[in-house]
Amino acid sequence: MSVHEHKLGNNPINCMVITISDTRQSETDKSGNLMTALFEEAGHHVVEKAIVPDEKRAIRNQITAGCENANVDIILMNGGTGIAHRDVTIETIEPMLDKEMNGFGEIFRMLSYQEDIGSAAILSRAIAGVIGNKAIFATPGSSGAVKLAMNKLIIPEINHVVNELRKDIR
Repeated sequence: MSVHEHKLGNNPINCMVITISDTRQSETDKSGNLMTALFEEAGHHVVEKAIVPDEKRAIRNQITAGCENANVDIILMNGGTGIAHRDVTIETIEPMLDKEMNGFGEIFRMLSYQEDIGSAAILSRAIAGVIGNKAIFATPGSSGAVKLAMNKLIIPEINHVVNELRKDIR
């Protein structure tokens, strides 16, 4: 089956959006709100949103809740992916993954470099993978990074990703 055939089928996907931040609240969660809007504009559903602090336990607990929620197909995260001491999103997610989608981070950094980020793209630690039968994508918290990841990588491939994961539970 070709890549294009895998992408066919436009069933709505349900997701949980998690923003990792010590300072954001619902009204000021620009990136989480953008992630939600772009996902819903593509015909999918955000069934749950959360803002959690840059703390491993809080992040792990929210990811676990998303993975245990039968109404959630994927988890979209933003924030906490930098190199500052408080940024622990990647260190929390990596040991939880059953499989990593290395290409997501690699292509995200390449696209960031090509756009207007330039060499600062080396600081990005965007990651994606699978926990059980749920896909998880973690992007930097800037609205530019969210827009890039959603429009160029996540939305174009999300049906393909979820269809592959659903094969395992049929």
